[in-house]
Amino acid sequence: MASSSSSTLVTLVVILCCWYGGCQAQTEVSAVYVFGDSLADVGNNNHLGLSLLKADFPHNGVDFPGHKATGRFSNGKNSADFLAEKLGRPTSPAYLSIPSSSNNTDEFLGGVNFASGGGGVLDSTNKDQCISFNKQIDYYSSVYAALVQQLGSAQTQAHLSNSVFALVIGSNDILNYVKSSSANKLKNPPQQFVDSLISSLRGQLKRIYNLGARKFVFIGTGPIGCCPAQRHQNKTRECSVEANYLSVQYNKGASSLLQEMSEELSDMSYSYFDTYTALLEYINNPDAYGFVEVKAACCGLGDLNAKIACLPISSYCSNRKDHIFWDLFHPTEATAERLTSTAFDGSVPYVYPMNIRQLVAM
Repeated sequence: MASSSSSTLVTLVVILCCWYGGCQAQTEVSAVYVFGDSLADVGNNNHLGLSLLKADFPHNGVDFPGHKATGRFSNGKNSADFLAEKLGRPTSPAYLSIPSSSNNTDEFLGGVNFASGGGGVLDSTNKDQCISFNKQIDYYSSVYAALVQQLGSAQTQAHLSNSVFALVIGSNDILNYVKSSSANKLKNPPQQFVDSLISSLRGQLKRIYNLGARKFVFIGTGPIGCCPAQRHQNKTRECSVEANYLSVQYNKGASSLLQEMSEELSDMSYSYFDTYTALLEYINNPDAYGFVEVKAACCGLGDLNAKIACLPISSYCSNRKDHIFWDLFHPTEATAERLTSTAFDGSVPYVYPMNIRQLVAM
C-alpha cells in the first residue's frame, strides 16, 4: 500500500508541476516502441507478401518527404512520426524492415515499430493479412531477448523504463464486428464482444509490462462510424451509430483497464488519449480547427470518395489540409498532427490522467 500511495503522490506532483509550466518534455527518452494498426504502420505491411492491406502505392505519400508511398496509410506523416518528432527522436523503423543479422541490438535500442495495417486485438481480425497484436508482442519479445543478451537484465530494464510504449489498436476489431452477420451479433452481443476485446487486451498489456514496459501511451479508437466508409453505408450519409457505440464502449473498457493496472503495478504510468472526443470535436466544429471537409475522403472515387478506395486510378483533393480524412478510413496528415499535439500537451477531457509530455517527464 505504501508503495502505491508514494507512486500516486509522485504522479500528482509531476502533473501539478507541469500544469504550472514547471517542466519540459524530456528529450532524453531512450526509445519509442510502437504497437498497433494502420494508423501507426510505417511500412511493416510492405513486407507481407500475400497481404492485400498495403499502402505502398500512389497516391499515398504524396506529401511525405520524397513524395513517394512508404507504406503509411496517409498522404504524409502519421501519428507514429509526429509522436517521435514531439519526443525529439527519429521515427522508429518498421520491425520487418530491419535487416536480420547476428547483432542488431543498436537498431533495437533506438526503438522499433511493430504496427501493422489491419491488425487487431483479436488474432482472427484480418487473419493472414496483417500482424496481429499478439504477433507484434511476439516480435517485441524477440527484441527484448536480444537486448538482455547484449546488455544484461539490469541495463535493459533501465533502458526500457525510460522508453515510451505507444499503442493504437482496436479499430479493426470493431469494423469487422460491424460488418459481421446478424446471426453472429445475436450469438455475440455488442457488450459481450467488447468485454472479450478488453479481456484479451488485459493479457496483452500485462505481457508487454512483463517485458519491461513502464510508460504506456494508449491511443483510444476514434468515432469509427464517422469515417467515409461507414457514412457511405448510410443513405443519410450520417455517422454509423453502431460503430460509434462500440468505439465508446471499447474506450471505456481500455481506460478502466489502464487505471486498474496502474493501481496494481506501482511502477507503471500511462497517458490515455480519448481520440473519440477530440476527433468528434473536429468533425462537429471544423472551422475552429482549420478544417472544411468532414465527411468525404480526400482520395478515392464515387460518393464521398468512398465507393472506390485510394488507388492509383483514384483522384485526390488539392486542399489536403482542409480534409479530416485522407481515404475511406484514415486521417490526413493534418488531422494526425493535430491529434498528436493534443495527446502530447492536452488535458482533460481529451487526455488523462496526464498527457504525454507529463508522462515522459516522470
